[in-house]
Amino acid sequence: MLTFRNILFALVAIVSLPACKQSFLDLYPQTSVPPALFFQTEEDLKMYTLGLLSVRDRGNYLSDQDTDDKATTGAVEVKTIMTGTATSQTITGGWSWDRLRNINYFLDNYNKAKVGQDVKDHYAGIARYYRALFYFDKVKRFSNVPWYSSTINPSDTVQLYKGRDPRAQVMDSVIADLEFAAANVRTSVPVGTPGKWVMKLMLAKIALYEGTYRRYHSELGLEATAANLLDKAWKTAEDVMTNSPYKLSSDYAALFNSASLAGNSEVMLMNVYDQDLGRSGNNNTYINNYEQSPARELVQTYLMKDGSRFTAQPNYQNMQVVQEFKNRDPRIYASFITPGFVMAGAAAPYIMRLNKNFSGYHQLKGYINSTDSKVINNVDFPAYRFAEVLLIFAEAKAESGSLSQADIDKSVKLLRDRAGMPNLNMAAANADVDPILAAKYSNVTGANKGVILEIRREKRVEFAMEGLRYDDLMRWGAGKSLETIPEGMYFPGLGKYDLNGDGIEDIILIDKGSSIPPAAQQESNSLGVKLVYYKAGSFGEDVTVYLKNGTAGGSIVTDTRKRTFQEPKHYYRPVPFNEVLLNPRLGPQLFNWE
Repeated sequence: MLTFRNILFALVAIVSLPACKQSFLDLYPQTSVPPALFFQTEEDLKMYTLGLLSVRDRGNYLSDQDTDDKATTGAVEVKTIMTGTATSQTITGGWSWDRLRNINYFLDNYNKAKVGQDVKDHYAGIARYYRALFYFDKVKRFSNVPWYSSTINPSDTVQLYKGRDPRAQVMDSVIADLEFAAANVRTSVPVGTPGKWVMKLMLAKIALYEGTYRRYHSELGLEATAANLLDKAWKTAEDVMTNSPYKLSSDYAALFNSASLAGNSEVMLMNVYDQDLGRSGNNNTYINNYEQSPARELVQTYLMKDGSRFTAQPNYQNMQVVQEFKNRDPRIYASFITPGFVMAGAAAPYIMRLNKNFSGYHQLKGYINSTDSKVINNVDFPAYRFAEVLLIFAEAKAESGSLSQADIDKSVKLLRDRAGMPNLNMAAANADVDPILAAKYSNVTGANKGVILEIRREKRVEFAMEGLRYDDLMRWGAGKSLETIPEGMYFPGLGKYDLNGDGIEDIILIDKGSSIPPAAQQESNSLGVKLVYYKAGSFGEDVTVYLKNGTAGGSIVTDTRKRTFQEPKHYYRPVPFNEVLLNPRLGPQLFNWE
């Protein structure tokens, strides 16, 4: 009987085949496998393309440290750029081309297989999908890059030392690759590999990215070409909405803590984790103890349960954590550890820990609340889900100027319904524009300004801490928002505070000049539980909690170094200095990089 576990085992075995045939590939590297010996059967084509498999993984729960969603102590590239002097000699990543050689070698040789054209086109579509993703990442980083549609002969110095092709030309080729993939890749594919509907999702996603990028980045001079891409985005998304078998699942939280996502109606592509098969995915330690913590601005972005703005609440900036999490969009409770949360194996609610440089807020999304390592390691990751299709449709429609309330009702409303939230009213959003969002995204104009901003809110909330935020900020031309240093929980001053929501104090903030008393002398609360002591003061002082106004209180401070996002320069990265030395045609650097 063919079970999901059997399918998973077979997939892992197939993906491992290139490594298992190491002796063969030692003689003939993947980019020079003798076509007469290898490209003969469908199994050969399958084995090769599975060797190219690349799927978003659980590491995405640890990302977004380079955005306004999280504070981090990590050496994140964009933060390093904004707080220092970066050049092409210090920013050297992203210029690897090995993967493209592997992809193009397949595309140069797959036609030799003795199989039907539909079989060839299926596997060619998969390879072209991977090539599109490869080049999409390159364009996001460098804008203009050399386009290669086939492998390069080492003696072909013209191709080897060619210059960069224009962004528009490269992206036309990316779109062409995705359109071919969407037309030819099969619907039925092995578990954990992309099929036709994922191809269409990526076509819509990349068309939206490039369409909005061109609209909000005048330095490219491509604004006039944005409309066609936006139309392609919503039309492709609508095709998936209408004709694919996918729909929203009923349980938002289960998308992020399920041992198996097989059969989940929303998940279009999953990354499968199974400890017994050597596929473990434990993020627990990293999420709550290492380098990152959610920012207060993200907490404030979630609406109230009745659909009103949290930031419209009186004195919202001075709300303490227990009050902050009351009556909010329920998705916040699947994304953050909130007051009252009980850790597995504990008898009482968790008391959120405060550390230097951290916000005090704790991420829940991606955290598995268990003490069993096998349970923790065996949770699948929803690499692509149908919810994104709905938001691509809504945003592309809004940006194209053709959005209607009926469009919202078949996209955003479905997300709001699942969350138990009121629908987004287009007329009301445009009539009453959120002033905080309007200031954050000041380049949004026009009659649909309010609804565009609300769709952006919806994207941020629905996909919080799933690794999508940085791309959104870049395509929207919102890099300046990264200059704001993330802050954390608010405390009005020294004293005792309730963090777990039971109305009884759990921690005490003492003066920076005081000493934390020995355990035997520490004060207990009314439950007989000892308070957790923290020394509070200003950033850089010898304390355990940094507050904006020192002992006078304020939000937790995570950093103080000035951040400067230079537009348009910092939307891009330079070609590494050594590469330009080897091939001067790659120069000059774009947008004032040196």
